[in-house]
Amino acid sequence: EVELVESGGGLVQPGGSLRLSCVASGFIFSNHAMSWVRQAPGKGLEWVSAISSGGARVSYVDSVKGRFTISRDNAKNTLYLQMNTLKSEDTAVYFCAKDQAATRTGAMDYWGQGTLVNVSS
Repeated sequence: EVELVESGGGLVQPGGSLRLSCVASGFIFSNHAMSWVRQAPGKGLEWVSAISSGGARVSYVDSVKGRFTISRDNAKNTLYLQMNTLKSEDTAVYFCAKDQAATRTGAMDYWGQGTLVNVSS
């Protein structure tokens, strides 16, 4: 059974940092690209970042470029999102999602339960 479990969310002041983690199980983690997707209160899903299976290729939505860094540790079956210089508009539930292929296709077939990031003073 595929399982994705996010952690690391919380309340942080504007300008602060958080590191999200997503522990994967039930599939060969190193064979799949992974993404972070977020949903702000009252809004739809927004893709944030993706990383290829081996970690060589990364991509970001323009609004987080230069502030967020995606990474993975295939030995630990864990995906990360380092978020710096957080802004109020980053407030959202953050989900990790498994892609069906080794490189990002946008076809994500499994999602975690999400972790809430609240950027507020």
